[in-house]
Amino acid sequence: MTYENRIPLVDLVAQFRAIEPEVRRRLDATLTRADFILGHELAEFESAFASFCECRRAVGVASGLDALKLALRALEIRPGDEVITVANSFIATALAVTAVGAKPVLVDCEPDTFTMNPAQIEAAITDRTRAVLPVHLYGHPADIAAIGAICERYGLHLVEDAAQAHGARYRGRRCGSLGVLAAFSFYPGKNLGAYGDGGAVTTNDEALADRIATLRNYGSKVKYIHELCGENSRLDTLQAAVLNAKLAHLDTWNARRRELAARYEELLKGVGDLQLPKAQADVEPVWHLYVIRTSYRDRLLAWLQEHGIGALIHYPVPIHLQPAYAHMGWKRGQFPVAERLAQEILSLPIYPEMTEAQLNRVVAVIREFFDRAV
Repeated sequence: MTYENRIPLVDLVAQFRAIEPEVRRRLDATLTRADFILGHELAEFESAFASFCECRRAVGVASGLDALKLALRALEIRPGDEVITVANSFIATALAVTAVGAKPVLVDCEPDTFTMNPAQIEAAITDRTRAVLPVHLYGHPADIAAIGAICERYGLHLVEDAAQAHGARYRGRRCGSLGVLAAFSFYPGKNLGAYGDGGAVTTNDEALADRIATLRNYGSKVKYIHELCGENSRLDTLQAAVLNAKLAHLDTWNARRRELAARYEELLKGVGDLQLPKAQADVEPVWHLYVIRTSYRDRLLAWLQEHGIGALIHYPVPIHLQPAYAHMGWKRGQFPVAERLAQEILSLPIYPEMTEAQLNRVVAVIREFFDRAV
């Protein structure tokens, strides 16, 4: 299998070729200005991304993990506090809670959307619970109406992990505008990705936005005057320049992802024992990942990789079974839906530059697997 014939999980080279002139123009302008820290492109991006998310403010930070952590710090969540989140997510969701000294409290997920199961939240609430942290996993929004109602009833903060949901909508509203704060990642493979690490926090609360902007900059608003014990977590101006070039295309790219997801659903329906992802009626996902389920997952993954198709598992080990959290005392079987998904899920290639021929080839290889191997 030659490199040219491979189908990657995401094709950042093809994306760069499509927007290269604008990326280079903005990078060159930043190099000329030499405003590499908290520069012009960052201010422009923060304003544009806030508008895109239909929020008052966006604050650029160094990574998605830092976005989550600084959101919790801004809410003054401290050691001894508890934050409820979901067992099947990338570990950064829990690490942010740990980083501020609080205790992550896990609940299971829904088997169809893979997002937090609201029915399990109330049983997890204690007198130490301060916030609920749902994840818009794979670009599908969590059930914010149900989660938000619980948060309002118990006086809890609702913080969105929107790291995979750039542009997604829940009942007509953008993810990033649904909670008191929301955290985004701009890891290169995201729907809106930088050329390195990066992140942002969005909010409609001006005071919280100002606090996060201070925390990310050594706790300083005025140079060498430090009001808070902050940290160095600023989104680089060069990365903001890349994000500015990409943001103008994001709605178009997300629309293409929806087209590809619809084609996968059309062509893979009824194949083998595949369970295909479906969007809830009141949401507009952005298909950061297209994740199927099959009891033959490991064999199908090996088959796809053998045929040059970049499938991957997101994520093979739930948070409660990660070695880093062995001290928490979580047991196998405690979150059965998350555990079952971890054994069955498989992410297929999906990216805006993917051609119909490439998608058809992925489908053909999957069909051949079930015709021959099962």
